[in-house]
Amino acid sequence: MESPASFTGGDAYQKDFDPAVYLKTYYSFGSSHCQGDEILELMLRNLFKIFTSGGVKGDTLIDIGSGPTIYQLLSACENFKEIIALDYTDRNRQELEKWLKNEPGAFDWTPVVKYVCELEGDREKCAEKEDKLRKKVKQVLKCDVSKSNILAPVSLPQADCLLSTLCLEAACKDLNSYRAALKNVSSLLKPGGHLVMVVVLKETYYVVGQRRFSCLYLEQESVEEALREAGYDIQCVEVIPNRSKNTFSDSEAVLSLVACKQPA
Repeated sequence: MESPASFTGGDAYQKDFDPAVYLKTYYSFGSSHCQGDEILELMLRNLFKIFTSGGVKGDTLIDIGSGPTIYQLLSACENFKEIIALDYTDRNRQELEKWLKNEPGAFDWTPVVKYVCELEGDREKCAEKEDKLRKKVKQVLKCDVSKSNILAPVSLPQADCLLSTLCLEAACKDLNSYRAALKNVSSLLKPGGHLVMVVVLKETYYVVGQRRFSCLYLEQESVEEALREAGYDIQCVEVIPNRSKNTFSDSEAVLSLVACKQPA
């Protein structure tokens, strides 16, 4: 294992995280400069599987640490009446709002949306899918997963589902803060509700432009243990090795899981 990048906390994200560069680097699906095609496909397929299995649905889904991205919501939006997106970084929320409002200069998600529509059996309904997602995202709010009320001073009713992709491992310095953050976000979920997570395993850094951001080195066992400690029953887990080798990150695998919050 490489020595970890020094921890990049919230201030580093506010100052140095460039959402436009991040999107171009990891989400320009099918283009020669995209570093993440294989992992992105893998995440899209796993999320499609989870949200078409029939068990994960309800009125409200809260997406924890949305960043500037919408890929994680494309399958989920079929199963919920409203979606609330949360992120710490102002520029990420602005970038997301730009796409939601269909403003000029917004990132073009069309190739990714088409891929998901193809998984769902209808490549042609791309514009319809985008329109549906834009209508279902009702709020984009600031959050801080290190606080016990991650939305303070705002409060929300508990949701039927929490979704978190590639968030907590980037936001937390060590395992103790990871466990605490998991408990903090769980306060937003109804007992009996579902938590859907996509986590990179054994990653210590990822690069956006010239800036290296830290990632908490996690193994499958430590993620599962943290979930049980936070009061979850794990329903399904899938771990897929990351075979795409590049210099932009050092993750070894991607873990997808569904867990159910135990009644209080």
